[in-house]
Amino acid sequence: MNITFSERAAQEIEKLYPNAGEKNLKLKYDTEDTGCVMCGVTVLWFVKELSESDEKIETNAWPVYVEPSKNVFLDDELKIDYVESAHCFSLKSPGQILNARMSLIDKTIN
Repeated sequence: MNITFSERAAQEIEKLYPNAGEKNLKLKYDTEDTGCVMCGVTVLWFVKELSESDEKIETNAWPVYVEPSKNVFLDDELKIDYVESAHCFSLKSPGQILNARMSLIDKTIN
């Protein structure tokens, strides 16, 4: 899997979280409260701890961790961008938009 950040997305993350490089950034396929594991949504989470199975993906900005069991819901080439008009991130591949309004949530403060 290859994940890249647009310059705008990396700048926005650094603006919101100046210490982003010191945190664990996870691309999460979140299924909580969806009623079905097939109905998840991709989100970005800063997490305190990683699971043993989390896979580290080197990017053009900082590492992103993914759960290998959720790779079936992701594409091999992914780009994280920032949508200025909506004040959110997007996740897309060459063939589709996986989440046009992806959230970035800091789970380290809870």
